Amino acid sequence: MAGPKKLFIKSYGCQMNVYDSERMAEALGAEGYVSVGTAEEADMVLLNTCHIREKAAEKVYSDLGRLRPLKVANPGLKIGVAGCVAQAEGEEILRRMPLVDLVVGPQSYHRLPAMAKAVAGGARAIDTDFPAEDKFDHLPERPAPSVGPTAFLTVQEGCDKFCAFCVVPYTRGAEVSRPADRILSEARALVEKGAREITLLGQNVNAWHGGDGGLGRLVRDLAQIDGLLRIRYTTSHPNDMDDGLIAAHGEVDKLMPYLHLPVQSGSDRILKAMARKHTAAQYLDLIGRIRAARPDILLTSDFIVGFPGETESDFQATLDLIEAVGYGTAFSFKYSARPGTPAAEKTPVAADVADERLHRLQALLSRQQKAMQESMVGRELGVLFEKPGRMPGQITGKSDYNHAVHVLGDAALTGTLQRVRITRSDPNSLAGELVPAP
Repeated sequence: MAGPKKLFIKSYGCQMNVYDSERMAEALGAEGYVSVGTAEEADMVLLNTCHIREKAAEKVYSDLGRLRPLKVANPGLKIGVAGCVAQAEGEEILRRMPLVDLVVGPQSYHRLPAMAKAVAGGARAIDTDFPAEDKFDHLPERPAPSVGPTAFLTVQEGCDKFCAFCVVPYTRGAEVSRPADRILSEARALVEKGAREITLLGQNVNAWHGGDGGLGRLVRDLAQIDGLLRIRYTTSHPNDMDDGLIAAHGEVDKLMPYLHLPVQSGSDRILKAMARKHTAAQYLDLIGRIRAARPDILLTSDFIVGFPGETESDFQATLDLIEAVGYGTAFSFKYSARPGTPAAEKTPVAADVADERLHRLQALLSRQQKAMQESMVGRELGVLFEKPGRMPGQITGKSDYNHAVHVLGDAALTGTLQRVRITRSDPNSLAGELVPAP
């Protein structure tokens, strides 16, 4: 009797891709596939791709090239490309890479079982439609979380913002929100199976409109679930931070004091060229309102350096905004043109100038991150423990503010929320000691 079919998925990019990979594995699991840790031991390899970063498609083609020897050694191996590069490249992937058996876009992966059956029969399959049906209606029930006490839950997909630098509206489609009752049902099931923290995901998660009251109301409803200890959400757009969501940050204890709110630039001229539809002053006013509701909130952001037309004065405005806000951490990138976006046709900033600006910006952000971490030393924080640490006898978890924290402790702490006194700030984590229960 043949054993189970083996599946390996490599995820690129954001947390939504991690979630999507989990759901793909679940969909194929219903057809007898079990997940394995390497491509070498798999019967099917899926590359779940991201199209945000520079040369994303080229990196996927390079990875496919590295899979060629496996296909030669095992002609029965099936190779698929999923996600945003699949959506953008489509037929081109099948044309350039004969070893690829299937291509599936991010809105169609509920159709993977049927596609897997087709390729098992020798066909090549492609599905990059934006189907009318809701893929979540056709996916199997979630199993126990595979990543321990934390779980992702997609509540919104797609984007209507059409920022000049971004491909997401073209690869993920228009903004669509999942209904509140289905989200709450999935959340309850995750908690019943071990999840203690849920991160709500969306390309513009705070644009969720699957129920009355927006994301703030959804957070309040989720907070009523017994056994759910923590709620987070990402990624947000400044234009969708409404009063209800801001108020929830001050009133819902389970909503963690951590917010990722990308701004991209501090220059109004560049923000307009980016089609961000807000000014630096409006962003700073929003930050003030959020901090009024939750004074201790830790803020993070995204920044693009060297956007076409950026002058030294524009860049200085970005540095000034960073100084004004004080971020706990941030993601920063040198602009790279994404084919098909409005900004792609504009003259780029000289590479050496962009490199130098990125270095300065990252140095400032690093100083702020270090200062924020050092401010935690001596404080008592809640830490949800997730897995063993790097050193024997150590266990790690995440603080309320999303810092990695490690203490001396054993595996029995996994999945528990403990008070920890922070004793030291390391480069990318905090060290602490458990506070005895009163």
